[in-house]
Amino acid sequence: MTAKNCIIIHGCPSNAEKAMNPETRTYDKHWIPWSKKQLLAKNIETETPLMPSPWQPNYEKFKCAFEKYGVDENSILIGHSCGCAFLVRWLGEKRRKIFKLILVAPWKIPKKNDIFRKEFYAYNIDETIKERVKEIIMFTADNEKDDGKESLKIFHKSLGGEIIELRGHGHYCLEDMGTDEFPELIEVVLR
Repeated sequence: MTAKNCIIIHGCPSNAEKAMNPETRTYDKHWIPWSKKQLLAKNIETETPLMPSPWQPNYEKFKCAFEKYGVDENSILIGHSCGCAFLVRWLGEKRRKIFKLILVAPWKIPKKNDIFRKEFYAYNIDETIKERVKEIIMFTADNEKDDGKESLKIFHKSLGGEIIELRGHGHYCLEDMGTDEFPELIEVVLR
């Protein structure tokens, strides 16, 4: 069986000022547009929705925007950073079967005094997700921040799956990777 659709959920920028302008914002860029182009070329319908006010992430608002897209047993869901936390929470709540779940630089640890992220990350991971997902893959980097490495451990402890650690990719942002190309992700989606 091969996937018929893919949805990529971006991460959450640190502030609204830099996130509002479509020319300067980066949260929906990095490797996401390049990956969408590659997947569409392979006839995998791919959506990259913009989540509402991601600098102040709210699960209910994200869920409302996300549920406009069809998710079924042939879907691949990809999250970046806080987008991973959203997808895992949603899969636990909705108990959906999907084809693949790919977490890129997953994050689940809020910064001190960030009430939005504290609420966004404050949920128990449903360990039964792994029974409903054919394949779970998590990307990290040797030079990811400590909270990112700790977040990966939290997700992996609950969900299992394959961990892929790439050298020098940091938090999988353009400035860390030095490129918008992410061929390792495409390889995992297509296998």
